[in-house]
Amino acid sequence: MSLRVEQFRTGGDRNFGYLCVEESSGEAFAVDPSNSPAMLADFAAGHGWTVRYAFCTHGHQDHCNGNAEFERLTGVRVLLFGERCGQTGTMVADDEVFPLGPSGFSIIHTPGHTEDSICILCGDALFTGDTLFVGKVGGTWSDDDARREYRSLHERLMRLPEGTKVYPGHDYGTSPVSTVGQEKRTNPFLLQPDADAFIDLKRNWTEYKKAHGIS
Repeated sequence: MSLRVEQFRTGGDRNFGYLCVEESSGEAFAVDPSNSPAMLADFAAGHGWTVRYAFCTHGHQDHCNGNAEFERLTGVRVLLFGERCGQTGTMVADDEVFPLGPSGFSIIHTPGHTEDSICILCGDALFTGDTLFVGKVGGTWSDDDARREYRSLHERLMRLPEGTKVYPGHDYGTSPVSTVGQEKRTNPFLLQPDADAFIDLKRNWTEYKKAHGIS
């Protein structure tokens, strides 16, 4: 599969949106068009790409606020976890595969930040939404949510090949893109030995950032 990923700064709270295109077919999908759906729609049209699908990585307003406009511009409904694709009949559910060109891409359910959080894996590109940032992880609202996020990170994402590129939902880190291997080696949350330590770092993140010069 010959892939090209385009990353867009869509506004809001340093939000990222994405187009992922399979170049041999010109078929693409969009991720989190959020505040600037026309930016993604116009780019795809200008390159002659066919947007077959669109997804939101979770249901928070800062990711979903452009959904209706994106559908108006492209005719493609933006799907969330648990919804069914009108074209293929495929459900947005864990391990489901959507066809794209000669191959496809898969959904990874990663609850924690929200119950409906998903990541999308296409070739060596992983779109992580607010589950995993560069050097950080998504916020959680309870210890139970944090434990779910810990499991999602370690049991699903960190088992992917280390060269897998990480494309996060916000520009919160030291760079806009990372890899699974880089996050394993440097992300403070992923370096914690167990879920209790992970939760403790979340509780004390402000102090940790000050102590380690993290913005």
